[in-house]
Amino acid sequence: MKIPKAIQQLIESFERLPGIGPKTAQRLTFYLLHVPQGELDRFASSLQNLKKDTVLCSVCFTIAETDPCDICSDLHRDGSVICVVEQPLDIFALEKNGKYKGVYHVLHGKIDPLNNIGPDEIYIKQLLERVKREGERVKEIILSTNPTMEGEATAMYIAKQFKVQGSKLKVTRIGRGLPVGADIEYADDVTLQRAMEGRSEY
Repeated sequence: MKIPKAIQQLIESFERLPGIGPKTAQRLTFYLLHVPQGELDRFASSLQNLKKDTVLCSVCFTIAETDPCDICSDLHRDGSVICVVEQPLDIFALEKNGKYKGVYHVLHGKIDPLNNIGPDEIYIKQLLERVKREGERVKEIILSTNPTMEGEATAMYIAKQFKVQGSKLKVTRIGRGLPVGADIEYADDVTLQRAMEGRSEY
């Protein structure tokens, strides 16, 4: 049986998305066939406006509706502390608990030699320029890249760049270790080592 062209094209479009295999792409496509046309139109409109209605913040490089973004233009935020993250999604995760009051810088990736991503392919240079531009106003850089091999390499590279510049800036790394609710017996060696290194006084 020949699959209608419109269905096949949508299946192929879904398959290009990360984490979507052929079966999931088919299920999503056939689910959308049963959705009312009005809902489909809204879905299509949301997709069309995704890039049209968003901009890259010229200060922190997150995705926002305005430039500068809400966080960068908020006078109540502490501009002396910059939290460096890999992706805009990381900001949403960190903002959920409402405890962090500083600002951000989004790298849009991590150093990953296996995929030909070097320091020049992500927004490291812009971070260094931003810190230099803002001068003594910036007191601390929090490196919040993911605790993966690439994330660690990226954090080390950035810290080294500030040392090379002879910066007196405080460069810190987010705490790593055991998550709440985890069992010590199931933790890997690196996680346990980080947990011991990052211990704090009661």
